[in-house]
Amino acid sequence: MTVTVERGGRVVRKQHGSAPRPRRPRDSYLPFLLPGVLAFLAVVAVPFLMNTGVSFTDWQGVGAPKWSGLANYRELMDDAEFWASFRHSLFMVVAMAAIPTVLGLVLAAALFDFIGRHFGGRVASVLRACFYLPQVLPIAVAGIVWSWILAPDNGSLNELLKAVGLGSWQQDWLGDPDLALYSVMGVMVWVQLGFPLVVFMAGLQRVDPQLHEAAELDGAGWWRRFWHVTLPQIRPEIYVVLLWCTIAALKVFGAVYVLTKGGPGGATDVPSYFSFTTFFEKTQVGYGAAISTVLTVIILVLALAGLRFQTRAEDAEEGVRT
Repeated sequence: MTVTVERGGRVVRKQHGSAPRPRRPRDSYLPFLLPGVLAFLAVVAVPFLMNTGVSFTDWQGVGAPKWSGLANYRELMDDAEFWASFRHSLFMVVAMAAIPTVLGLVLAAALFDFIGRHFGGRVASVLRACFYLPQVLPIAVAGIVWSWILAPDNGSLNELLKAVGLGSWQQDWLGDPDLALYSVMGVMVWVQLGFPLVVFMAGLQRVDPQLHEAAELDGAGWWRRFWHVTLPQIRPEIYVVLLWCTIAALKVFGAVYVLTKGGPGGATDVPSYFSFTTFFEKTQVGYGAAISTVLTVIILVLALAGLRFQTRAEDAEEGVRT
């Protein structure tokens, strides 16, 4: 519609209800994606391809690499030390994914439903920040502090056990092959717990309170409301936490390096640290590259499978709603 208005002897025409501007073509967004693509190629894709190429060679890091084909991978399949390190990484998945997810759900529900309602949101926020603090600490600092706590002589944990009359429970927590892996797992639960807690508390804030009110009016207790109302609503957050923490567990390196260096006797060795020692200490560069390549492929397949499973679950849930 056109409106004509006279202003000082001039005729001004105004357009109302004009057609919307045409949408920008998708090609116009490509320049904004270019920096991220270049960074991905430089930091991830090209180094991975170079590492994969090295894995097909017999090389000590100096001189010309000698092509060996699949020899490193055949050796890897029969390497008991590698499979032992991979079994240890499954323990890390329990410590860094399964246990933190369960504890994170419980603590997030407690902070959101009890602490937040009875003591205020500020208290809940402070406690949430305290739980998340290990996530922002450098792993080297956290590892050194925990090595002091778990030291066999004058360590804080052993001194505490002695002070409360449990001196018989004193152990060499990081030096005993039967306890070292479980000690590292305990440290990683402490490190990883804050991430699921923060994600779940963010998810709880988007749960419709009317659903809880309706369930409460129907006589459902807290546990039934949590199981049948809260958990289905935060299912996407659970998928993200499990996938993210599992990947972090499979590639864990810093904690093992600082606390035990894979010892004692390989009791805490994991694939990433096994690849590091093979590559740099044993100078078996081709074999170390093969270990890291296999680990990368496993993580990539796991990530794609997890994303696919999440997409299917969300599509199925959306179909049920419609």
